[in-house]
Amino acid sequence: MAIVGIRCDAGARTGVGHLVRCVALAEELVSRGAGVVFLSDLGGVEWAEAQLTQRGLSWHPPPADAAGLVAAVERLELDALVIDSYTLPPSHSVAVRETGRPVLAIVDGDFRGQTADIYVDQNLDSVVDVEGALGLAGLDYALLRSSVRSLRPLTPPVHTGSRTPKVVAFFGGTDAYRAAPEIAVLLAQTGAPFEATIIGANPSLRDELHAVVPTEGQRFDIIAPTDDLPKLLSEADLAVSASGTSTWELLCLGLPAALVWVVDNQILGYDRTIARGYGAGLGRLGHLGADAVDTLRHLLTDAAARTDLAQRAWSAVDGRGVERVAEALLVRAESPR
Repeated sequence: MAIVGIRCDAGARTGVGHLVRCVALAEELVSRGAGVVFLSDLGGVEWAEAQLTQRGLSWHPPPADAAGLVAAVERLELDALVIDSYTLPPSHSVAVRETGRPVLAIVDGDFRGQTADIYVDQNLDSVVDVEGALGLAGLDYALLRSSVRSLRPLTPPVHTGSRTPKVVAFFGGTDAYRAAPEIAVLLAQTGAPFEATIIGANPSLRDELHAVVPTEGQRFDIIAPTDDLPKLLSEADLAVSASGTSTWELLCLGLPAALVWVVDNQILGYDRTIARGYGAGLGRLGHLGADAVDTLRHLLTDAAARTDLAQRAWSAVDGRGVERVAEALLVRAESPR
């Protein structure tokens, strides 16, 4: 049985996107009989820690330097290492590869100096072409959790407008840039009826959200981060979210989505997703105005527009990307060094 280490991080500013997609890969590896060990700094984010503990995944603090990482790899008898980090020095992956163990790097366009035997870039229209390495690029390799994949409908959802639209708005496990209150205000300004569940990542954000006053026919339900999010999304008519790793989950579910970009590394994915018609664009957080309100109003009141988005989204991500990545990794991990 192969044992795979995963070196990724999460935190109040880092967010939880790296962790979520690594957890998805870990689930698939475990289902195939592999062992998984996380070497991660979770930044004291309780929700992030729970993603590992509730799945029975082993978790250790990250080594401070390349030598420490190699020592941990040897001590834990790892057969391969997964790296998913924007800040990890490239020397770490080099040192592990020098032991003869394969390294898989999950990247988002920019490799950030990392060298690997397998590169995974799950982003729309991405390309990986590195001599001597296996490149797994595009939405066919989107790393989605089992809790999402199990809820994928057999056919694209059809919206009829026969009920008040249900909206789910969420912005990662930490919402470091405080997007939720800004979006709640825009939803209220549409004047359209809806029932919205909005996730407030911490008590301060939830206080701000409770202060937003809905108009007639509108209702806000403000909740803390929850593991029930995939189920909430599967029952919704519209999602509002940041353009990031969660976008591919929304597409897999065939859920119409209104997206904002929050940080610069989301711009490319945002632009490509909107250009393909897989989601509706609201613009840049902090610069959202009348156009964003109009877009939300249109999606809330036009069932045909939501159906069109749902069909495009559902066709874009089949939910099997994590199977393809796990298979490729285990072939390398189980090969003689």
